Amino acid sequence: MNLQKLKEAEVDFFAFYPKGFEDEGLLPIIKRHNTEGIGKSMRELFAPERFSRTEEICESFAKIVSKSSLISLFEKPKVRDMVKQMSMEQQDMLAIGLYELLHANQEKGFGILVDILSIYKLAKWSIVTLIPYYYARDKAFFIKPTTTKDIIKFFDLEGLVYKPRPTYEFYTKYTKMLEEMKSHVSPLIGEDNAGFTGFLMMTMK
Repeated sequence: MNLQKLKEAEVDFFAFYPKGFEDEGLLPIIKRHNTEGIGKSMRELFAPERFSRTEEICESFAKIVSKSSLISLFEKPKVRDMVKQMSMEQQDMLAIGLYELLHANQEKGFGILVDILSIYKLAKWSIVTLIPYYYARDKAFFIKPTTTKDIIKFFDLEGLVYKPRPTYEFYTKYTKMLEEMKSHVSPLIGEDNAGFTGFLMMTMK
């Protein structure tokens, strides 16, 4: 990790937004993404006790993807169609994958989710990492391909090779590096992890 570049990015960021993510200049962006509001609904929709109702879980998955400003308009209808087309067995697998990812064995859940989304050619980083990010915005990271590749290159993150198909190995390595980077900047940059990667994206431009 290039710590000098990170500290320079921090200085540049505060030059434009002295109060960090509490700065008025960033309020329109924060309001548009509404990650806090979606995160609160996520805690209810994907609470452990909700997973006894598989169909509702799958519908909630499609609902969150549709509401999210982090997912492209091109992918949203594909996810909705996928949930409608799924067999009962596939819906069960999607629900199991989400339960494991959020509440039990994260690595197992990640693999199940990738496998079931692959059937519909939707095993993409943005879709796989969206739900865990919203569920725990201070712990999980949302991974957007272009931003991720740029961060790796610009901040000299060694040992990371981005590939289009999501893998748990890359996910854990990359998120650990992001957590380390986050520890070196001011708390005013925010606890929200998408905000942190947004800060990196803005300062690379």
